[in-house]
Amino acid sequence: MSEANGEQRAYHGQCFCGEVQFKVSGTPAGMGYCHCDSCRSWSAGPVNAFTLWKPDAVRITRGAEHVGTYNKTPHSYRKWCRTCGGHLFTEHPGLGLTDVYAAVIPDFPYEACVHVHYPESRLPMKDGLPKMQDLPKEMGGSGVTVAE
Repeated sequence: MSEANGEQRAYHGQCFCGEVQFKVSGTPAGMGYCHCDSCRSWSAGPVNAFTLWKPDAVRITRGAEHVGTYNKTPHSYRKWCRTCGGHLFTEHPGLGLTDVYAAVIPDFPYEACVHVHYPESRLPMKDGLPKMQDLPKEMGGSGVTVAE
């Protein structure tokens, strides 16, 4: 999404209390819904809406000192605000991508294109989008789709 003057479109987000603010620039590498147990547990919800960005497209603009990190596995470094506990994003070093939760960038025109880890779903969704057994091949998964 480029502007006429050559600058990339930027979208602003923040944690629940606003202490941590950030922006994402350009176009995400992917968007969709994750149904895995890990994302569901972290988000305390039945599904997680994700947007995936190259790490250099994500920049904390305020409150970096308030960002906490937790990694249960070396595959995901989950980030949140230490002041309010609001979740922000997850760094995925193996994929070279950062998942910025769609809910924390309200002005971003989110449009899901895939469901990942769909067999773990607790909220089946019949929306016509591809349902992946795990991840698409280009993200290191099997690329196997499952029935809606």
